[in-house]
Amino acid sequence: MISDVVVIVYDGVSPFELGVVCEAWGVDRTDMGLPTFDLAVVTPEPGQVRTSMGFELQVHHGLERVRSADLVVVPAVPRHAPVPSEVLDALRESHERGARVMSVCSGAFVLGEAGLLDGRRCTAHWMQTDELAARFPRAEVVPEVLYVDDDRVLTSAGTAAGIDASLYLWREEFGAAAASLVARRMVVPPQREGGQAQFIDNPVPQCDGETLGPVLTWIVEHLQEELPVEELAARSAMSPRTFARRFRAETGTTPHAWITTQRVHRAEQLLEQTDRSVDQIAADVGFLNAATLRHHLRRVRGLSPQQYRRRFRTGPRRETVQAGA
Repeated sequence: MISDVVVIVYDGVSPFELGVVCEAWGVDRTDMGLPTFDLAVVTPEPGQVRTSMGFELQVHHGLERVRSADLVVVPAVPRHAPVPSEVLDALRESHERGARVMSVCSGAFVLGEAGLLDGRRCTAHWMQTDELAARFPRAEVVPEVLYVDDDRVLTSAGTAAGIDASLYLWREEFGAAAASLVARRMVVPPQREGGQAQFIDNPVPQCDGETLGPVLTWIVEHLQEELPVEELAARSAMSPRTFARRFRAETGTTPHAWITTQRVHRAEQLLEQTDRSVDQIAADVGFLNAATLRHHLRRVRGLSPQQYRRRFRTGPRRETVQAGA
């Protein structure tokens, strides 16, 4: 599991993306029962590092600190500036010894210079993906997603997608309940639906009345029901066709895909926190049967429900949900 996190910076680093990484991995949340991490910000030559906003950071650690890290992160940095050769060496060595390597926004270009994107799926900010593909033709650039994890190389899109990628790692390492607690503390969704396509060309329309917020809340509270689109559209005072179009515009995905994701999330929480059987949990979250739950959990996690429970069971914090609750 991740316990030691290093963030590599040099002149031109974006302070927001750096702050995102520090917020995700450097805040003490032991009061919520969550693990803490040994986090360090490092640079090739310790001392002052000038940010893209014009102010300076005082960085005390050099790249030797990278050798012990389980997770090495490159935040947004100037994508056209030369990358210090020792940074590229540190990234290659980190991945070779088994550490995870992660980039935020234009940090993907640094991973590309290190050769870590060759033969791997990756992404960056939607305004930079064409350039990323042109500069690194051996990479498989996926422009429409918020983040991609391929063989311990995790790349994320612009700005806030660094939060999405970090919460993804929290889920992978410590389970859905832990990721939800971190998200709540950060006041962000545990997992955003859709991808970067929803942020291009002003895809979110102006709404004459209420947004889909109320119906999304209602769906989450009634996951055990069938939830046909016709009923959801009626609740939103729209035709099914208009509802489906508006739903994709506001969430970046279809009603069916969004509901399935919410059902999987809820199933993960019940597997972690309760003693209910897989059949009971499948019914609780609205899947037809345990086989359907197994299918979707394997698709998302690569684990069966029992494997997921053994890996992420919360132990003393577990509660039992009574039948019919």
